[in-house]
Amino acid sequence: MLPYPQIDPVAVAIGPLKVHWYGLMYLVGIGGAWFLAARRLAGFAPEWSREKLSDLVFWVALGVIAGGRLGYVLFYDLAAYLNDPSLILQVWRGGMSFHGGLLGVLLCSWIFARRNGKGFFELMDFIAPLVPIGLGAGRIGNFINAELWGKATDLPWAMIFPTDPAQLPRHPSQLYQFALEGVALFTILWFYSRKPRPTMAVSGLFAVCYGIFRFIVEFVRVPDAQLGYLAFGWLTMGQLLCLPMILGGAGMMAWAYRRHVPGRVENSRSDFPPP
Repeated sequence: MLPYPQIDPVAVAIGPLKVHWYGLMYLVGIGGAWFLAARRLAGFAPEWSREKLSDLVFWVALGVIAGGRLGYVLFYDLAAYLNDPSLILQVWRGGMSFHGGLLGVLLCSWIFARRNGKGFFELMDFIAPLVPIGLGAGRIGNFINAELWGKATDLPWAMIFPTDPAQLPRHPSQLYQFALEGVALFTILWFYSRKPRPTMAVSGLFAVCYGIFRFIVEFVRVPDAQLGYLAFGWLTMGQLLCLPMILGGAGMMAWAYRRHVPGRVENSRSDFPPP
């Protein structure tokens, strides 16, 4: 068993002002995605200024935060938030839904694309490889908060989390998700998008890979206590929400390549600069 590193969830405290690691991880994710987007901008929209990119980052961040919080409220714990609506604003306590954040990003990106003369899926193909940076940072935030831990196990890398009332050795499922949703997903999309791909293919691959990775980890992650398992003694809300992602992403990739005309240059610029 590995010892859980005792990290104070509060990174900085100045009087009553407290800055939590969970919030800082959002800044790391947004900042990292912004940096990479700036490097890729010339290959995606050479006519765009850095100010235009800043506007895009603002819209996407708005979609992540607002959609993620509202998604958690609607998908995971509506009764508690109806009982005490002030909980919605307490984002430092966790309670963000990836699928809600994804819906928020899709909506904000659709609005931004329409206002700036870009196709929706063209813009999403640009954004998709940036998302794993935020996902990975967010899972590190979950780990520091000692939340979303896994089922009990006797594996040698099991950990006892201080927030676990039973104090059992458990799967560090947050780190599994960091490795899959952050590192592995970023690597896959990085190399896949380095070559010209049909519009919608990169977005489709993101949906398929994230859906599969999340679906797998849910087997060893403890479901939210207020929901438990939805069916069959193993199906979780996370898995249920991932199924349309996997199917939809596969359909998007199939449609993208079916529409692709061999010999026609499409998305010809390399989105990523040489390493």
